[in-house]
Amino acid sequence: MTETIPTRKNSPPQREYAKLAANENREDYSLRFAAHSFRRWRPLVVATTALGGIAYLADFAIGASIVFSYGFTSGVLAILAAALVIFVTGAPIAAACAKYGVDMDLLTRGAGFGYFGSTLTSLVYASFTVIFFALEGSIMAQAFDLALGVPLPIGYLLSTLIVLPFALYGMGALAKMQTWTQPLWIAGLILPFVVVAVREPGRLAEFASFGGTEGAGSQFSAIGFGFGMGVALSLIGQIGEQADYLRFMPEKTAANKRSWWAAVLAAGPGWVILGAAKQIGGALLAFLALGVVGEAHALEPIAPYLEAVKPALGPVALTFAALFVVVSQIKINTTNAYSGSLSFANFFSRVLHRHPGRVWYVLVNCGIALALMEFGAFALLNKILGFYSNVAIAWIGAVCADLLIVKPLGLSPRYVEFKRAYLHKINPVGFGSMVFASAVSITAYFGAFGQYPAAFSPLLALVIAVVCVPLLAWLTRGRYYLARPNTVATGDLRATHTCTVCGDAYELPDIADCSRQQGAICSLCCTLDSTCHDQCQQPGASPVDLPMPTARPPA
Repeated sequence: MTETIPTRKNSPPQREYAKLAANENREDYSLRFAAHSFRRWRPLVVATTALGGIAYLADFAIGASIVFSYGFTSGVLAILAAALVIFVTGAPIAAACAKYGVDMDLLTRGAGFGYFGSTLTSLVYASFTVIFFALEGSIMAQAFDLALGVPLPIGYLLSTLIVLPFALYGMGALAKMQTWTQPLWIAGLILPFVVVAVREPGRLAEFASFGGTEGAGSQFSAIGFGFGMGVALSLIGQIGEQADYLRFMPEKTAANKRSWWAAVLAAGPGWVILGAAKQIGGALLAFLALGVVGEAHALEPIAPYLEAVKPALGPVALTFAALFVVVSQIKINTTNAYSGSLSFANFFSRVLHRHPGRVWYVLVNCGIALALMEFGAFALLNKILGFYSNVAIAWIGAVCADLLIVKPLGLSPRYVEFKRAYLHKINPVGFGSMVFASAVSITAYFGAFGQYPAAFSPLLALVIAVVCVPLLAWLTRGRYYLARPNTVATGDLRATHTCTVCGDAYELPDIADCSRQQGAICSLCCTLDSTCHDQCQQPGASPVDLPMPTARPPA
């Protein structure tokens, strides 16, 4: 049981949320701190659910595209180098989201971007989910076409509709679906490589000397390495989708400390270990199928997969391959639709001061992705991802620098403050660093500074962001992190206050003291208020003295 603490103002609720927005079994605290009382899953279950979201086969296509373009040596080294960068930058983000119960948007707000500064990153993240939903949906449509003869435009529609029930029902449905489908997916993932290792072990040496299909050659090329790394680094935004699950991690205690950290590292940055292996494996299968299906179809995961399993499965190979692809794409696109709905909801709630419910934004996310599929986004894979990575890596680098450098130095709050009541609209530290790093790297990407800066433009963005964040934090002395002190940031985090606006009880991290209401206000009611004009931050405004519980002894 949690303790409910009355507020000073006892009046009827001033706001009633729409039915869908008020149902947390579907809403999943989409715009809020994930309450301790809602985090009822064991670390292993959360990790399994999060890792189920990386079942996507776009990794196969991305790896094949990189190796076909730049050859085995440059391509594989690019994939491995990108994986290292993604792991290092993802670890502190995963740990922070799991510890503080926040998603990527809320974390970004408190990690140097400010309340409105993070709206830009909400769109960056939303675009990540839309782009990859379109790519994964295209792969599923290719499976429908090959196995059932379904025309691609109809397949695109089917691949969109099939994921809606899971994405609409939130974490409860997602956890069950990911767990139930995991055995089939693991078996299907391993099978083609076992068959190749048994039947054609000699082909592995041929693959290691493969020079690509565009004349890159088998020797190392710095330019090819840089461009290939840029394509692979476009996946850096995946940590946001992992964080959308990790925020439901139970509180870390002495009893679960080891399993907690194992789950966070495995399901957070650990996704990229399997991701890099899938990229290299996808390139191998595409290389083996190249002479049979041709280059265009070799880049479509279903065709190389089918050619690999045919010797073992015979007449049922096509059925099994199609089933594996469909299951894989359902697993990832439910995550894309779910995470995209969180980002779109965060963006529009701040801009429009309205929140009809997360589930409506599932439809927005899926609708935009369907349009991209119909326009042929899959054919532009390398160009889309190469450009996108310049912006995504600047954002992730800025957040990572705040968590690893600025907070330990005491230049920003040690905790993650995400509530409007305490944040400046724009924090130039993170927001400014991201915009500057993105602008320079995109300019380099289009060749303004020569061939080498163009090839390594994503790394340029990362370096600039990581350097600028602590520099700007030091120059501004961290004064743009908090608009006013949070006087209710300590105490029993599980204790609840009743919001004076909606009348519902929320745990302490989701509560602010509101001078306009003269009592407690929940973070979402604070976000949606379009009339207060940040009264609590005006000169002369005094913090409201909310009754506070006695802090619990540490577990």
